[in-house]
Amino acid sequence: MQGQTPDSSFIDAVIVGNGPSALILSFILHGNIPCYNVDSPHPDPILHAKLKDATELLQLDVGRLTSHFEASRFPYSTQSLPINSLVDSLVRPFGETDDRDSSTCITWRHDPQRAVRHLALGETAQPGGQWTECPPGTTWDIQSLSYAGMLSLPGYSYYDHHYATHGSPLPAYTRPSRRGMAEYLAAYPRAVGIEDSTRNGQAVSGVSRTQDGFYIASHNIRCKHLILASGIFTEVKPARPLLQPLLSIPSQPSVPAKDKAPLLVIGSGFSAADIIISAARDQKIIHIFKWEPETSPSPLRSCHQQAYPEYAGVYKLMKRSTLPKFTTSRANRRSQAALSPFLKSREWDDIYEPLPNTLVVDVALNGAEGVVTFQRSDGSTFKRHVSGLSYAVGRKGSLAYLDKHLQREILGPQFDHSQDASIAKDTLVASAMADLEVAKDVFIIGSLTSDSLIRYAYGGCVYAAGKIIERCSRDQHCTDGGASPRPTLT
Repeated sequence: MQGQTPDSSFIDAVIVGNGPSALILSFILHGNIPCYNVDSPHPDPILHAKLKDATELLQLDVGRLTSHFEASRFPYSTQSLPINSLVDSLVRPFGETDDRDSSTCITWRHDPQRAVRHLALGETAQPGGQWTECPPGTTWDIQSLSYAGMLSLPGYSYYDHHYATHGSPLPAYTRPSRRGMAEYLAAYPRAVGIEDSTRNGQAVSGVSRTQDGFYIASHNIRCKHLILASGIFTEVKPARPLLQPLLSIPSQPSVPAKDKAPLLVIGSGFSAADIIISAARDQKIIHIFKWEPETSPSPLRSCHQQAYPEYAGVYKLMKRSTLPKFTTSRANRRSQAALSPFLKSREWDDIYEPLPNTLVVDVALNGAEGVVTFQRSDGSTFKRHVSGLSYAVGRKGSLAYLDKHLQREILGPQFDHSQDASIAKDTLVASAMADLEVAKDVFIIGSLTSDSLIRYAYGGCVYAAGKIIERCSRDQHCTDGGASPRPTLT
């Protein structure tokens, strides 16, 4: 507020995280206001009529704007939160058919007077969150599941970054590599002018509620609003104790892959598939996975063989192991002719042993190998030598950086203080459906809302930013976000 010297240790908002959702929110809190572009109307005339007279998008009446979605002929997402589906449909009204967002209905108007003093504190060494990591057993060349346009953040798209770094346009419908996304997200804060609020390599802890906001003990910072963008993928689920000895088997880089014992891979999702895809072409693989297609299908099942040939290929290998073997040479020839280039790239029958619904019941070490006893669903057992273990049954998040009282506020009265505050995909979905402000002045964005795709992060960020900017405009601690001093991190 004018005439007052801002308290440099008290800021309007702290975002816990430096992944894509944190970067989108920081972009908006820097005074970049999303507006509906009436000159590029949404193809849904009902939605256009609802938006054309109130073009600023920070204060959205989500219920009114989305009330017709269920009966609409337009392909609104029914899997994501309504706010996320709404904003995504404005960013890319034609969904996956217009990857470059050339028909976007949103323009960004810079209004520095509405900027909010904030910090985004992320634990990874550079912006990007989980994208900065290359999980063990995988390569940086693994392609993303989304096209470049759906991975782009506001103000500086992946296409912009590719042209800036390579001097040539990126073809539409390109799936960027993990390396490409990491480089893009690292460059994003400077490209859009938000690097002054982004702090990397920061382990946040000891966050508690105070009389006038929150205190972040690890950084000696007080703030009015707290935004949780730490996600649900920060921690790899550990292997159970029986399997732990297999993780200590020393690698043998000098031994050719074809001469090694099989690699044991456990998991039925994308992480397990990434390991199989990244393995040497002649590396033998034993693959344990859950196969319950009716009650708990693998996420790989949704991968189209043309758009995601490698993931669809792994799923086909898994499914094939549960079906009766082909009995005629004609059926075998038809099957081979239908194989994708990925499936033709290796002699899968020689190197891949699928073991659906199989348990590990005993582990022993024998020099540079492990001896594993498996149990089939019929109770029979058998042994295999393995050269190592890749355990890929998923990740989880954690709210352990919050004190127990704040954890209880967010997780509900059923939360037991003896619990470890772990967060999974569905932990906060009921709260998110009711309100992304899950406790007073505490917001969740990104995958904590149960929507893990970057394209669906926009909605939560617009919602949180709208609430914070509105409250900040009348709060005594509010200052002009661009000119105010930043707190010193201790």
